Amino acid sequence: MYAIIRTGGKQYRVEPGDVVRFETLDGEVGSTVTLDDVLLVGEGDEIRIGAPRVENAAVEGTVVEHGRDRKIRVFKHKRRKHYRRTRGHRQSFTAVKIERVQA
Repeated sequence: MYAIIRTGGKQYRVEPGDVVRFETLDGEVGSTVTLDDVLLVGEGDEIRIGAPRVENAAVEGTVVEHGRDRKIRVFKHKRRKHYRRTRGHRQSFTAVKIERVQA
């Protein structure tokens, strides 16, 4: 069974046993998180699509870790004007192990 969920402004396809990195979620390491913004649930040939969400569906997972991703460089310049700016960014994340999809 799999589900497509929405969290942090992005959509993810998850299955039980997956470890997925989401935008930062509240919760301590080892705590249970319930994600109830489920857009689609599929099992075999049977697919349930929500409008906009699937009723009585939720995804439960356990918080594995909190961390920050690798650094990316943002470089802006304008040619012939001697304008250059370099900035860096590290995105925070929460890694969640998907325990079950209930529909």
